[in-house]
Amino acid sequence: MTLRQRRLLVRTLLFLFSLNAATIAFYLLFYFPQRSPAVDAAISTQTLDKDRQRYPTLKQWPTLPSFLPWIPSPAPPLSSCEAYFGHGFSRRIDALGAGEDGGGWLRCHYSETLRSSVCEGAQIRMDPSRIIMSDGGESLEVVIGRGEEEELPKYESGAFEIDGGSLGKEGMRAVDEEFLEKYVQRGEVQSHTMRMLMESMRLVGHQKLDCSEWIEEPTVLVTRFEYANVFHTVTDWYSAYVSSRVTDLPYRPNLVFVDGHCKTQLEETWEAIFSSVRYAKNFSGPVCFRHAVFAPLGYETALFKGLTQHINCQGISAGKLRQDPDIHRTARLSEFGYNVLFVRREDYLAHPRHSGKVESRLSNEQEVFDAIKIWAASQDKCRINVVNGLFAHMHMKEQLEAIQEASVIVGAHGAGLTHLVAAREGTKVLEIISSMYRRPHFALISEWKGLEYHPIYLSGSYAVPAKVIDELSHIMGSIGC
Repeated sequence: MTLRQRRLLVRTLLFLFSLNAATIAFYLLFYFPQRSPAVDAAISTQTLDKDRQRYPTLKQWPTLPSFLPWIPSPAPPLSSCEAYFGHGFSRRIDALGAGEDGGGWLRCHYSETLRSSVCEGAQIRMDPSRIIMSDGGESLEVVIGRGEEEELPKYESGAFEIDGGSLGKEGMRAVDEEFLEKYVQRGEVQSHTMRMLMESMRLVGHQKLDCSEWIEEPTVLVTRFEYANVFHTVTDWYSAYVSSRVTDLPYRPNLVFVDGHCKTQLEETWEAIFSSVRYAKNFSGPVCFRHAVFAPLGYETALFKGLTQHINCQGISAGKLRQDPDIHRTARLSEFGYNVLFVRREDYLAHPRHSGKVESRLSNEQEVFDAIKIWAASQDKCRINVVNGLFAHMHMKEQLEAIQEASVIVGAHGAGLTHLVAAREGTKVLEIISSMYRRPHFALISEWKGLEYHPIYLSGSYAVPAKVIDELSHIMGSIGC
């Protein structure tokens, strides 16, 4: 991959990550119960009150001041910032219309820019016995050594069914290959599990869905890849979040993992974002959904589209964008003593195939950390608190709190720095980059987030503590210390 491709790749990452990660940070840290302005703009109070009565167990969306409407009119221009990072899923295609007899319906919201779809339907049945994968949701310790192929779904015909009303096409596919080729494209994804799910869906006669349980509230179905890595998990969070907004759900939906992954520490954030979380194979029998939403894979976000498309976008505040609209600018970012946070890389067990050892990207990390602590203790002008960011063993809420409270974030290149998307305005970043990991991910996240970024490039994996302290001293001096 060329440097240009890497830069394009990561430029798309920021806005995908930023909106959802900021949503998580704001909600977890402050627990605001109010509705989003986007919801207020799109849905009347009367409708919300009615939905509140229908779905009393669903959580409300948190208030974020930088939200823009998720269903703009007219649709955003092709390849605009909003098309990439907001509601570009503006072309609605009805695969199955609801008949007068009250049968199910199925439609997709297609993005011409991303060439992927958010699909949704009503009166849909899922039969877990026809989905071949591990149960999922187990504790990590009991599934050590389990292969990833066991955790990803394979669908038998009829794994999903939809009430076909009076169409008289019982047993036929809900969508044909031509539909999938146009609107649920494989693209660069080798194993497109959401497409395979749609391929398995069959029509049944009206009111012939055999269900052991009906879920009345809207439910988002998600299949995760590389689920134990923060970097990839945020793309899944974002995809599920956007799917909820694109389909105009007034409250946070339930969520079902259509995969067999075990539990990880990241699961607590899924539970914070959505009203409930369950695993597909954990249902005792066939389950039916009044309203199901099928989220695109995390790989289908602009993160991966950036490999082949140039994305010309720059961040700006919502207020400035309202005053001076520009299709090449976006406000899909939430606005939110001194703390120096040192993001550590440490041994931890991430998933069943993980050895429990991380790759060394800063071979003398402890020496550098200790040197910074000694330096900070000797400063008279400002009181500097050095925070030991052992993220692998911290709850997500604690990680986000540490990021939000930091004036300066220091760390070697690694997934933990993805949390920069939740950093406060004005935060400074010092990244220590070994010769083996010269990747621009966090430089570009800082750029698009509006953070001041300082790199230290190493000839190997060893950092001279004095050089790190010299750079850190310069950064602290710029903020008056």
